[in-house]
Amino acid sequence: MAVDVRPAPHFMIKVYRRGTMKLTKSSFIAAVLLLFSFSCFAQDKKTGTIKGKVRVERGSPSGVAVILLEGDREVSRALTDKRGEFVMSRVTPGTYSVKFRKAGLSVGTVDDVAVKAGQTRPLGDRLYLTIDEGSIAFIRGSVFTEDGRSVPGVRVDLARIVSENSTQKLDSRVTGETGEFVFRLPPDAAKYRVTLKADGTEPASKDVEVESAVVYRIALTYKKNPK
Repeated sequence: MAVDVRPAPHFMIKVYRRGTMKLTKSSFIAAVLLLFSFSCFAQDKKTGTIKGKVRVERGSPSGVAVILLEGDREVSRALTDKRGEFVMSRVTPGTYSVKFRKAGLSVGTVDDVAVKAGQTRPLGDRLYLTIDEGSIAFIRGSVFTEDGRSVPGVRVDLARIVSENSTQKLDSRVTGETGEFVFRLPPDAAKYRVTLKADGTEPASKDVEVESAVVYRIALTYKKNPK
């Protein structure tokens, strides 16, 4: 039986070679991606992650600086998002302190945060930053009767004096058991009016000029209207 040993047509060889090139290139890319995935996986297995959520007394929880410390040395830093959440990845296993800072808020610290390889260390949402009292102004006051007794449960309004004949209402408080109330304000220079409003009493108000982050104290008299 005769065998045809003539070479294949030229166009068939070219198609075969191009097909081989495409297959080789695709295999090479797939291999690189696979190796990269294994590398990332191995790297993640050697490090840990810290995540949590910060709540604040006032304002937005976004932009809180989350600082990872090993002793006194800063290791890493992140910022909270608009929900107050943060994630710190690729943390070398060890024991750290985590500090939280934002202007106008108190500094928070969580100590003895143990990070293990391949694990996530959750700090939860128990992180709560209060207002830094050294960076705001306070108007603290009390309501008394004419004979000096404290008056609980009455409303006190706060307004900003915009001009001689114009005010902008900002907030209200109800006095506590000892007739006390407090308003927290930015330390910027401004003038405010505190007014007592209660049924059957004469209006009582006082103006307060705020100049800096200090405590301003006032007293309002609870005086009944004459019948």
